[in-house]
Amino acid sequence: METSEAKTLVGCCGLYCGLCNKYQSKAPSRCIGCQLGEQHSWCSIWNCCVKKHGFKTCTECEEIFNCPIFLKRKVAEWVPAAGNLRQMKALGLESWLGEQVERQALLEELLQNYNEGRSMSFYCKACARLSPDLINQAIEAAKECLAGEKTAESDVKLRARVLRTVMERLALEADIDLQKA
Repeated sequence: METSEAKTLVGCCGLYCGLCNKYQSKAPSRCIGCQLGEQHSWCSIWNCCVKKHGFKTCTECEEIFNCPIFLKRKVAEWVPAAGNLRQMKALGLESWLGEQVERQALLEELLQNYNEGRSMSFYCKACARLSPDLINQAIEAAKECLAGEKTAESDVKLRARVLRTVMERLALEADIDLQKA
């Protein structure tokens, strides 16, 4: 994915749209991301950031972590929105985007190879919170575990169950909460 394309997937609140289950969805109500149109007029953060102030992201605002809208919507507590905003501010958008594009590619691999139809939200959350190294480690561990199983290659339910178990274990070991919103 090109950096210019990835920039269109940066949510103004700090979430990376490419890792969101509403963006990854194939449903007619699929979200196309914050930067592409005004379909987010319902969002108070989007209205303040983009419409009122003309910013791309909330990192451009001086009130970023004292923002009444952030406090009301509890964005400062969202994982990983607040952390993403801090990283964008510290590293710059280009550096931050590199890792997000890598995470999105891993997410798309998980959805293609390990989604039994009920795991998209979990994989989106895991790819937003776990480092790319941990995600790759989970994929390799799941492959090793599945290699010992005598099941059909088409058993996507088993693949999903094994990968989820491995990801949950790695997240627990890394003290990363995959249960938070």
